[in-house]
Amino acid sequence: MIVSDIDSLITTLRTAGCVFAEEEAALLAEAAASESDLKDLVVQRVSGVPLEHLLGWTEFRGLRVAVAPGVFVPRQRTGFLVELVAADPHDPCVILDMCCGCGALGLAVATELSATGVRVELTASDLEPAAVTCARRNLAPLNASVYQGDLFTPLPPDLAGRVHLLLANTPYVPTAAIADMPPEARDHEPRTALDGGPDGLTVFRRVAAAAPHWLAPGGRLLIETSSEQSALATEILAYHGLTPAIAESEELYATVVIGTRPITE
Repeated sequence: MIVSDIDSLITTLRTAGCVFAEEEAALLAEAAASESDLKDLVVQRVSGVPLEHLLGWTEFRGLRVAVAPGVFVPRQRTGFLVELVAADPHDPCVILDMCCGCGALGLAVATELSATGVRVELTASDLEPAAVTCARRNLAPLNASVYQGDLFTPLPPDLAGRVHLLLANTPYVPTAAIADMPPEARDHEPRTALDGGPDGLTVFRRVAAAAPHWLAPGGRLLIETSSEQSALATEILAYHGLTPAIAESEELYATVVIGTRPITE
């Protein structure tokens, strides 16, 4: 650990608005190779660069997940989606992590299901090249296939009709609200991972429309939204022939909408 004055470092971070200044100070000091390196990291952090981009990793569901500049940082509330999946697994389980970012969601779900003996086949995709690079690194131990392209476009055709769990952390911030987001997200994460269009559900609609083609009978689509969007989101799922449901976690401030492909159609 490189640090000469931890109290001064904590004060600098707290003054800059870092809520968890003590924890961040310790992590930055641990990551620094020298005093000058630490000073550079602190300058970047104070300027608004996400802590995770400076460290090169984030923790998600107890896993250390690699991230990089220009890659969306997984939010802890998305762990609620993992909880929902783990509570009702399918074995074997074919998983598709859509808009995967660094692959944290697919990694956590596959890891937790595998730990219970469930056989998992994981595929992931994202539009952003930097995200795909991260996801391939994170998911390599699972032998997952990670594709780059627009939603379902790059996926192999033989995956259609086989997916038991379609996990989609689609962007859901309305375009007009992007300007009000914290600088860490607004200025350092890809716009494609944040901007959900006029009502926040533009990408959601595209995923919902295509999902029945990719889901196996009884397969589920799970997408994080805001609580305000959930009612409309379930209407969209129903329009496309999926049986909708809403799940919420007060503890994680998370809302997930679920669409299940009927077993008999």
